[in-house]
Amino acid sequence: MTTLYIVVPCYNEEEVLSKTAATLLKKYEQLAKDKLISTDSKIVFVDDGSSDKTWKKIQSYTHINAAFGGIKLSRNRGHQNALLCGLLTLKEYADAIISIDADLQDDIDAIDEMLRSYEQGSDIVYGVRSERKTDTFFKRFTAEGYYKILEKMGAKVIFNHADFRLMSKRAIECLSMFKERNIFLRGLVPMIGFKTDIVKYKRSEREAGESKYPLSKMLALAWEGITSLSIRPIRLVTTTGAVIFALSILMLIYSVVRYFMGATVSGWASLAVSIWAIGGLQLLAIGVVGEYIGKIYLETKNRPRFIVEDLILDLGKGEKIEK
Repeated sequence: MTTLYIVVPCYNEEEVLSKTAATLLKKYEQLAKDKLISTDSKIVFVDDGSSDKTWKKIQSYTHINAAFGGIKLSRNRGHQNALLCGLLTLKEYADAIISIDADLQDDIDAIDEMLRSYEQGSDIVYGVRSERKTDTFFKRFTAEGYYKILEKMGAKVIFNHADFRLMSKRAIECLSMFKERNIFLRGLVPMIGFKTDIVKYKRSEREAGESKYPLSKMLALAWEGITSLSIRPIRLVTTTGAVIFALSILMLIYSVVRYFMGATVSGWASLAVSIWAIGGLQLLAIGVVGEYIGKIYLETKNRPRFIVEDLILDLGKGEKIEK
């Protein structure tokens, strides 16, 4: 049977963690009863440097039930690095790993179908939202637009897929070969290849606590994804600069013709607009190029993507977790 590890990144999830642990344990027991997973399987919470009592709760779960494990990062490194830490740290213990967020908005019943697809030979199984009815119009519009922009930029991503996925040990071994420090797993995982599958599910609303991805973090992740996976923004700036240069030549010819026709005017308004437009474009170009130079700078330092402060596995007395 498959030894499955479920990796759950956590950041200040004190309010929702008890319900999450109880729900996942129930699913774990059902999967083991149906002989879809072995009893060596585990649910491992990755504490991303939380400032509340998240780690204390994780520690208590690992002592109560051997099905639970915990990884504590030395400081907050962000969702993507916390998830990557779970995958790379646990790949030696598991045949396959499923990643899911602590709020359990993703449907855990989709895990059954993911495991069946894995048993049929899939190395990567993506959880894909079948609809976005629970999202606001703004979030739905921006999210779907973002996936389309990524596609136009040449980045291969799975539409309406976040980080709810199954990966085989072989796939994670290949993921460990990607050494970049600017992590965007939704774009990196499709680069691995192998046999893949999609499982569709309905996403529910968050039951407790607050989302750890407000608009500012969502925009930061979106920009990280674009700049980590594609150089087309730089090419777009280059193309725009070439077009503006061509237009300036045309305007020069037009101005000379108008001068010899004796129809010149002061033109201060058009001149001011031109200066502001070109100045803004130059600053934008410098910013885009600077973003890529900054990423190169961080890559050359070769700093660790995460540091594990504590790792807890193989404890517990087989007791139940109270919601």
